[in-house]
Amino acid sequence: LCFEDNPNPAASMATEKRLSARRKHTLKSCMLVVANNLLEAESQVKATEREKFLAEKCPPLDVPYSREELMELCKKLHQQINISEEERYCTEFKLNMVLDEVRDLNIKIVDLRGKFKRPRLKKVRMSADAMLKALLGSKHTVNMDLRANLKQVKKE
Repeated sequence: LCFEDNPNPAASMATEKRLSARRKHTLKSCMLVVANNLLEAESQVKATEREKFLAEKCPPLDVPYSREELMELCKKLHQQINISEEERYCTEFKLNMVLDEVRDLNIKIVDLRGKFKRPRLKKVRMSADAMLKALLGSKHTVNMDLRANLKQVKKE
């Protein structure tokens, strides 16, 4: 690039930096392919984590054939259900406590900032008739035509 040939070097650099439509299209398609691959990898990782968690929390169930073994299995499952319900209740209670604390802190923040700013009121031009009608309601019609109440002087 020679600056003496072109009087405006910034314009020539801007035209060189612009991408052609085909190049933009290929770049966008490459970016979409990479993003799609990342999403697939993330979904596979989530699926494996879900399977690992379920394998840990829910072991495979062997259904026995005798009545006593079934009763024991039901008791064991009932105990596990009670434990999971207690955990759920505890986490729900902790969550509610945290949400209440956040709400209280937000209220304190608003209080520390000071009073709310009053919005600026716009001036409204209103005639006296309209003002009285707004104050007294539509059933009271008062005519504020002051010129009608003046004395009329007849010229001779």
